[in-house]
Amino acid sequence: MANETEIKEEVRSSHVIHEKDKEGQVIIDDEVCSRIAALAATETEGVDSMADNITKELIAKLSRSSLSRGVKVDVGDGVVTVFLSLVLKFGYNIPDTASRVQERVKAAIENMIGYDVKAVNVKIAGINVDAE
Repeated sequence: MANETEIKEEVRSSHVIHEKDKEGQVIIDDEVCSRIAALAATETEGVDSMADNITKELIAKLSRSSLSRGVKVDVGDGVVTVFLSLVLKFGYNIPDTASRVQERVKAAIENMIGYDVKAVNVKIAGINVDAE
């Protein structure tokens, strides 16, 4: 019987993206998809940062995992749906900036992983008026 003080293995979702008879398989963790989405979003002009999600931060501290702030991905059968929560810089057109984020995130995931992106949903959680 397992000791209650033993560290339990983290349950993480991952998906096989390539499998060949003798070469083996390539498995991508969902966290990789989240990080790609976050990087693509924050590299878009007008985006200040990913928005903090107190629930995810609390879970990350409790489970010692490195969840991406402000990003959620649903992956299934080679199709990805992305949910982003962003803080934009003051003075940028919100619809235009959100559209550029959607395009960049979609392209990054499709180019780097090869999955089809069904949707990139963007929530503007704030505006940073101090951003230069």
